[in-house]
Amino acid sequence: MVKLNKIYTKTGDTGETGLVGGTRVPKHGLRVVAYGEVDEANTMIGIARCHTRERKELDAMLERIQHDLFDLGADLATAETKPGGEPLRIVASQVERLEKEIDAMNAVLSPLTSFVLPGGTDLAATLHFARTIARRAERAVCKLAAKEAVNPLAIQYINRLSDHLFVMARAANENGALDVLWEPGVNR
Repeated sequence: MVKLNKIYTKTGDTGETGLVGGTRVPKHGLRVVAYGEVDEANTMIGIARCHTRERKELDAMLERIQHDLFDLGADLATAETKPGGEPLRIVASQVERLEKEIDAMNAVLSPLTSFVLPGGTDLAATLHFARTIARRAERAVCKLAAKEAVNPLAIQYINRLSDHLFVMARAANENGALDVLWEPGVNR
């Protein structure tokens, strides 16, 4: 269990932060940027949850995802494994759960005939925003993985998350009935 008694420590005043295990790195480092982007996605999902009070099944999924995103942040904040301790890592069952939820939601959606414009209901628009932040987080995680070791399941998780949020946005749009479809060249 995490225990936070003091919120400010002053240890970051020189532009560095500590990873899990104590290694000090620049705050602009790839690993810090990656878990920072994940944190931003988590925050936007928290905002989306403000619109799920009447959609308990969607709210429960988003709550699980928020917990997973803290796990993902911890995974990304752990550069190396030290003897005697197992770091918190994203595992296959977390990715598989997202896939099952995507499949279940997608099974009742109307088929797509074009790309979907972000919008519709307030919840759908907010989920689309969260999706774009998750995509940015995915790019940051992949950039990190090109330079340093990253749990492959962490990359899979963040990739599935954006798909999940897209399908959930369609579900929030009355299972696609309120989706606004892109009309290529409509304003020429």
